[in-house]
Amino acid sequence: MKFIDEARIEVIAGDGGNGVVSFRREKFIPRGGPDGGDGGRGGSIWATADRNINTLIDYRYKRRFEARNGERGRGADQYGAGADDIELRMPVGTQVFDNDSGELLFDLVAHGERALLARGGDGGQGNIHFKSATNRAPRTATPGWPGEERKLRLELKVLADVGLLGLPNAGKSTFIAAVSNARPKIADYPFTTLHPNLGVVRVGPEKSFVVADIPGLIEGAAEGAGLGHQFLRHLQRTRLLLHLVDLAPFDPDADPVKDARAILRELLKYDPELAAKPRWLVLNKIDMIPVDEREARVADFVKRYRGRGKAAIPVERVFSISALTHEGCELLCLTINQYLESIRPAEAADIDPRFDREMDSDVEEEGDAAHDEVGKSAGRDGDGGGDAAGRDPRSTGPRGPAAEGADDV
Repeated sequence: MKFIDEARIEVIAGDGGNGVVSFRREKFIPRGGPDGGDGGRGGSIWATADRNINTLIDYRYKRRFEARNGERGRGADQYGAGADDIELRMPVGTQVFDNDSGELLFDLVAHGERALLARGGDGGQGNIHFKSATNRAPRTATPGWPGEERKLRLELKVLADVGLLGLPNAGKSTFIAAVSNARPKIADYPFTTLHPNLGVVRVGPEKSFVVADIPGLIEGAAEGAGLGHQFLRHLQRTRLLLHLVDLAPFDPDADPVKDARAILRELLKYDPELAAKPRWLVLNKIDMIPVDEREARVADFVKRYRGRGKAAIPVERVFSISALTHEGCELLCLTINQYLESIRPAEAADIDPRFDREMDSDVEEEGDAAHDEVGKSAGRDGDGGGDAAGRDPRSTGPRGPAAEGADDV
C-alpha cells in the first residue's frame, strides 16, 4: 500500500430540516390548533483515530465528504428524522489543520479518539411552538440551520519512541530489520527507503518500544535536495533520536564527520526543537573495520565530531554496532529501553478504598479518639462521673415522684 502522510479534504455537514405550519384537521374537532413538527438535525462529520490504519491514502482520491440534510417536519406533531453522522477513520497520530488559517484544530493521538470536524445544523421549529393565549393559530415556522463547511488539511505524524536519522545507505533499514519484525526494502543504492517504516522492538516480557525509520537526509535537504526534509515531521513525536553514521563508507573521499555534521545542520534548519531532542551517536558497519583498529577509529571520529570551543557539539552516548551481524545491537536496545523507562512518567496507582487497610486503620483510630474525648468531657462535668445534682449518668430511667420529693427536702 502506498504511504500517504498528507491530504486535503472538504467536509460539509447536513442542514437542519425546516419546521412546518400545520393545523389539526379531524371530524368533529373544530379549531384543532397547530400541530406542525420540528425539522430533523443535519448529519455531522466526525474523525476517529484507528490504530489499524497507517496511511491517509483514503483521502488522497476522495476529498469531499457531505452529510445528508435532516428531514422537514410534518403535521400531527411529527418531527423530521435526523440524518446519520459520517465517521472518517484516520491513523493514530493524525493532525487536522484548517486549510485557510493553518490553525491546528485536532490532534488524534489515542486509539478511538473522536473529533467533530463539522457540526450538522439544528432543525427548525414548527408552529406548535408559537401558540399562545393570544395567538391560537400561529402561522409561523422557522427554517433549519445550515451545517458547517470546512476545508481541512490532514497531516500524519507517526507515533514512535525512537527515531532513526542519517544519510542514505547508513544502515537504518538494516538496523530496524535486525532489531524488530519490520521488513523494509534494503538495497545497495541510495534512497531505497521512500516512506517511513515502523518496527516494534521487544527486549523482554511487556518491555518494548517503537522505532521509526525515515528516508535518508543529505546536505541541502532544506532546499529540496534528495527527498527534502518533509519526512522529518515523523520524528517530532519521538523521545530519542539515533543518529546512524556509516563508519566505513565505500567512497574513499567521503568524510563521516563532515556528513554527520551536515545532518545536524539540516535538523537545525527544519526545527530547532527537533535538533534539541536527546540524540545518540550510533556508529554502524564496524564489521568492515579490522578489530584492532575499531577503538582508534571510533575515538578519532568522536573527537573530530565533537569539536572545540563554542562550536563544540555535545555527544551524550556513543555506540558501535554492526546491523548486518547484529553485533552491539542487543546492548543498544537494552540501553534504549532503560532510558525510555527512566523518562516515562509514573502512572498513578488505582487504589480501591474498600480494600485500603491504611484508610480503615485511620478511621478506627479516629473513632477511638472521639470515644475517649467524649468520656473525658463527661468526667469533667461532675466529680466521680455524676451530674450537677449528684445523679449517676448511667441511670437513664425517668425520675419518680419519690425521687423528686427527696430532692426538694
